Amino acid sequence: MRLLAALLGVAMAVSAADRPVRVTAWSERSEPVEVYPNGINGAMADILQGNKKVKVTIANLADAEQGLSESALAATDVLIWFGHRNHKDVSDENVDRVVRHVVERGMGYLALHSAHYARPFQKLLEWKAEKIGMKLEGTPGKWARVRNEGKPELIRVIAPKHPIAKGIKDFTIPKTEMYVNPFIAPPPDVKVLEGSWEGGEQQGMDGLCWQMGKGRVFYFRPGHETHPIFFQAEVQAVIRNAVGWLSAR
Repeated sequence: MRLLAALLGVAMAVSAADRPVRVTAWSERSEPVEVYPNGINGAMADILQGNKKVKVTIANLADAEQGLSESALAATDVLIWFGHRNHKDVSDENVDRVVRHVVERGMGYLALHSAHYARPFQKLLEWKAEKIGMKLEGTPGKWARVRNEGKPELIRVIAPKHPIAKGIKDFTIPKTEMYVNPFIAPPPDVKVLEGSWEGGEQQGMDGLCWQMGKGRVFYFRPGHETHPIFFQAEVQAVIRNAVGWLSAR
């Protein structure tokens, strides 16, 4: 019996290694269609298309079970999440389900821009803080203030050896929204990217990595839905690299 179980375990491991990385690109779909005709989740699918090692499924808040059923998440290796206006509409059951799949099963979670207020992301930050014995002073994922002036942002790569930074050099996003520190979150395990705006204001929280139980979490701060940030080549490279890192075991 032990030999059979061992053989089955090896077979399952080989099968998982051979299959494509299963990505679910999720959005509440509040982003303007004139900027993202197919939603930001559709833009994520476009970024990853053509890679035979990745299989992408698109999910929306309006889908059955909000696109976050047990079977859907069980078939997901990396969950990409964009939300802006409707964070509170995500059910408690689905929030807990996402967190469980990250912490206990090892599903990767990529939070985009205003998903800093996504309830699964907030709960993951709380989980991490509790794990390291830290008390968060305020609402998890909250920034001090927001300024949507559409100014350029310089993104600097400060962890060039990290897989998310592979092939990426410092670059500028022509127009973006500014989030001003402090950012209420446990310290990242690695800060890959930091940003600064015109006038020398340094924020430094543009690409943050955490290990959350068995899973990995990456927060990518740029990406306001009124700016076509996710069509920029450098940003797309960050997304592709992040999916690779989040799915690694």
